Amino acid sequence: MVLGLMLSDSSSLFQISIGSGILLVEPFYGGSHKQLVDLLEKNFVDCSVFTLPAKKWHWRARTAALYFSQAIPCCTSYRVLFCSSVLNLCELVALRPDLARLKKVLYFHENQLAYPVRKDQDRDFQYGYNQVLSCLVSDVVVFNSHFNMESFLSAIPSHMKKIPDHRPKNLDELIRPKCVVLSYPVQFPDVTRLLPQHKLLKPRPVVTCPSDHSSCRDEDRLMQSRCEEDPPQSSCAVQQPACGEPLSDQEKPLHIVWPHRWEHDKNPELFFNTLLKLKEQELPFQVSVLGETFTDVPDVFSSSRRLLDSQVLNWGFLSSKDDYLRVLCDADVVVSTSNHEFFGVSMLEAVHCGCFPLCPKALVYPEIFPVQYLYSTPEQLYKRLRELCKRPGIARRHVVTVDTSKFSWTSLKSQFLALLTDGCA
Repeated sequence: MVLGLMLSDSSSLFQISIGSGILLVEPFYGGSHKQLVDLLEKNFVDCSVFTLPAKKWHWRARTAALYFSQAIPCCTSYRVLFCSSVLNLCELVALRPDLARLKKVLYFHENQLAYPVRKDQDRDFQYGYNQVLSCLVSDVVVFNSHFNMESFLSAIPSHMKKIPDHRPKNLDELIRPKCVVLSYPVQFPDVTRLLPQHKLLKPRPVVTCPSDHSSCRDEDRLMQSRCEEDPPQSSCAVQQPACGEPLSDQEKPLHIVWPHRWEHDKNPELFFNTLLKLKEQELPFQVSVLGETFTDVPDVFSSSRRLLDSQVLNWGFLSSKDDYLRVLCDADVVVSTSNHEFFGVSMLEAVHCGCFPLCPKALVYPEIFPVQYLYSTPEQLYKRLRELCKRPGIARRHVVTVDTSKFSWTSLKSQFLALLTDGCA
């Protein structure tokens, strides 16, 4: 018999299922962290869930282990402990030896060793150090991308060199055998009812690009504004208008969407500077700036809102998922300008809604997106958007060669099932 008990206070809500086998612990219960915990709880009935609200991130990383050591009841039927790397797992199992016997799974949505800072001396040594300690006491260390894993492991030696003397050695070699890559499971809804007619008429994408993207059409060929007599063939399904073909969508300005957190690590300055250059050239476009806001919103958002007023279609976080998806379905191009990205749910959601992606040729993006959707410099981003503003039909007719289905919960569920069972992953 399973007994359900709800405990609440002014800052958090816990669901405790006495007799449960899976212990889900999340110190930062918001955004993708919340979505993953909710998804696991929904699909695995024997879960006990303990969370803290998604605010004051630094304090969660410092003190959540002590809080959870008191909040989690003793239960002999716990088998697996699953938590994100925000938690100092080392502290928790030291304070609660009964939890040390469980299969301990640590999931990295991000890592503090590769998180961008203005100056390296600004990087707080303790946060990355805590993540290393958590890995050492874990049984399985899971990363949402190869970029996340390799950037973390490769940074451990240099991070430890900051210790003045008596430095530990070979920690990356101790941790690597425990590591696996398991993509974040995105729940892609059916957006058919929200798609405009031109997206509904597109054929399904055919993903045939090799991993090195060597046969994909060069980005300059994709974006060129003039027709060629004999365009080179490509295995990627890039749809180009025939020579002299009228662009039926030309009268409607290109709709650009930026669906990211309003924080400096998403590099909003580059995005807005690019749009302002487009505006100076009197190129037609419309923009939707979505994403969550937190305590400190960069000033560039308010100043750019005034300068781009006539081009703005949507501005600010949309709490309704339907409203958010409706904007993505209406948009033509989704842009990332991030200095920090270990997976990128919002970009994949936008591609699922039929948007043409433009991403930096860095971070996790080359792992997910073929080269034709990547830019290397701010000038390349500007040129790509300039050509799409001139000929929006290119983006509207293009079939994006990214297989989003492999990042879906349907595809990944069996791997998570193996992860949350006893024994080796």
